[in-house]
Amino acid sequence: MLLKPNLSWEKNQGITLPVVQATATIEGNNLRFDFTVEEPLDCFRSEVKCDNGNSWEDSCVEVFLENPTNPREYYNFEITSRGFILAAVGECRECRAKLGEAALASIIRKKELASIAGDLICWGIAVLIPPSIFGLENFDGITLKGNLYKCGDKAKTPHYLSAFPINTEKPDFHRPEFFQKIL
Repeated sequence: MLLKPNLSWEKNQGITLPVVQATATIEGNNLRFDFTVEEPLDCFRSEVKCDNGNSWEDSCVEVFLENPTNPREYYNFEITSRGFILAAVGECRECRAKLGEAALASIIRKKELASIAGDLICWGIAVLIPPSIFGLENFDGITLKGNLYKCGDKAKTPHYLSAFPINTEKPDFHRPEFFQKIL
C-alpha cells in the first residue's frame, strides 16, 4: 500500500513529500511489515541512537495496531531508518506504557542500508512482530486493525503520511477511531 499525505494539514503543504510503500503479511509465526522509503534530503533525519528513544523525531515509519486481546488498547511500533524502535501500549496518547527490553529484543528489524540517489535518500526496513507481544501464541483467525505511518517531526522539512486517512485538523497518529483492517 502507498502511504499518502493529508494535504489539508498545513505541514504537508508546499513541500516535496517522501514516497513510501508498505506491505503487511504473516511470515512464519510473525507479523511482518515491510517499508520502502524514498525521501528528499530535507525530510531525512537520523539522530536517535537507542530503542525507546524519540523515534518520531527522526525519519521514521510506524505501525499502530489495535490490541487483538483488548480492543480498547492499541500498540505503537515506531522504527527509525537505523532500526531503533519505540514500542508502547495503552488506551490513549497520554496513557502509554513502553515495552521492556525483552519485548523489544523479540521484535526483529531487518534494515536496508540507506543510499543517496540524486536529491533522495532511499532506505527500507522490515519489522517482524511476534504474537507473544500481544499475549498470543499465533495470529490464526485474528483480524488486525490499525494504520501505518511515515513521519519526521524534527527533520528540516517535517512531514506526515498514513496508509489510511486521518480526518483531523493537524497531524495526529494516535487516533484509533481511524484504524482500518490491515490483515
